[in-house]
Amino acid sequence: MSETALRNVNAVLRSERRSVTLKKAPMRVVLTGPNDENLDVGRGKAGRPDLPAIPAAVKPKSNSHVQMEAQTTDPPVVEIEYTLSEDLKPLEQPDVTLESLHSRLDSKDWLKVLEALGHVRRLALFHSSSMRHILNDVVALVVKAVKNPRSALCKTAIMASADLFKAYNDEMLDILDPLLLQLLLKATQDKKFVCEEAERALFNMASYTSPCPALEKLRPYVSHRNPRIRAKAGTCVYKCVSRLGVDGMNDYGLEQLIQIAAAQLNDQLPEARESARKLVVDLHAVYRQTSPLACPVSVATENADAETIEPSDPWEVFCLSSLNPLTAQAVLRVTCVTN
Repeated sequence: MSETALRNVNAVLRSERRSVTLKKAPMRVVLTGPNDENLDVGRGKAGRPDLPAIPAAVKPKSNSHVQMEAQTTDPPVVEIEYTLSEDLKPLEQPDVTLESLHSRLDSKDWLKVLEALGHVRRLALFHSSSMRHILNDVVALVVKAVKNPRSALCKTAIMASADLFKAYNDEMLDILDPLLLQLLLKATQDKKFVCEEAERALFNMASYTSPCPALEKLRPYVSHRNPRIRAKAGTCVYKCVSRLGVDGMNDYGLEQLIQIAAAQLNDQLPEARESARKLVVDLHAVYRQTSPLACPVSVATENADAETIEPSDPWEVFCLSSLNPLTAQAVLRVTCVTN
């Protein structure tokens, strides 16, 4: 009797467990489709049982997959044309171009800045008077573009600075310092096409501005801690001094010029040493044209307690009086070789 009752109880428990299991919700597999729509595989689209289920093998691509594929595609190619100054042409409407020039130069879109720099070049060369009143702002924005790490933008800005020197001459001197530093830095870069363009801009600076003020701007860089900057500055110094002529060198001061040249005679880079040697040779030639034939100098003799006055080479006297003995000897060696 008890065994029969126990079997009945077990049968009731099994039936209850079966009913609970049947009441559980069926499992659904949800896939993410286009436009983030959820597709119910078990019931079809939008929960309609009459539509066939979407098999997992043909799962549509999600937005994230589409974005990843878009990122892997090649970006559009932008062709940059570097036009030489002699090939530029005047603007048809310079006043209209000038109205938006400042905003375009200061734009975050580098292509707009690139276009504006081209307009700066044409305005400077053909419509310089129309841009004169905003020259300070334009130069500041050109310097900003020169600092840009994008090489195409940097090179175009350097080309614009070269045209600005050509167009505005000494008007650039008061606002030259930030631009000069950037040009010297870019002239020392490893990127050849940027370096060469910066050298051309520095050449324009030394060619189209007054040599004496330009020398004052360049002089601190002759003793710069960066040897490449010293070398580029020395090349510009030689260009400026060569424009002075005999009278200009004497007016500026041969003593100051020989000190500038002597500072680079033993420099680290050959470019700096070569510029210094050429400058020493030119100064020697000018000194011989303008100095007296002889100059007495005090020389101590071995057989006399007092000093005796003996004639000596005026150039040697000049070097010894302007430089320390070791530096003077280096200068004299250069001029002895060239004599």
